[in-house]
Amino acid sequence: MVEWTEFERSTIKDIFSKLNLDVVGPQSLARCLIVYPWTQRYFGNFGNLYNAAAIMGNPMVAAHGKVVINGLTKAVDNMDNIKGTYAELSVLHSEKLHVDPDNFRLLADCLTVVVAAQLGASFTPNVQAAFQKFLAVVVSSLGRQYH
Repeated sequence: MVEWTEFERSTIKDIFSKLNLDVVGPQSLARCLIVYPWTQRYFGNFGNLYNAAAIMGNPMVAAHGKVVINGLTKAVDNMDNIKGTYAELSVLHSEKLHVDPDNFRLLADCLTVVVAAQLGASFTPNVQAAFQKFLAVVVSSLGRQYH
């Protein structure tokens, strides 16, 4: 079980309260698909992913980005049981979708870049440390089925 300090708990909740989830989710997924093009193989039914402009303008990428970021809010609401919260998603991504678990870390890195850009100067090193810890727990929980 992860031990959260009061600062970490309040910081994670504060970050998510400030984010425009309808922007952050799509931008993070689009960034991941552009920066790490091999991740596109899991989105073959999304249509045109041939270049950055196509990915940024793809409504299916945007919609799935919103699903992803809204899924993260479940972890925010269940910080004491993130593994349990993501147990079914871990099985789905492992056994049905066969997603390489390293892709969760790549998406988390892209999310961090987007969040940092959106929060600006308030994304201090201490805030980033709390956010990175949160994402590391989420990534570990999503990859749990693979172990």
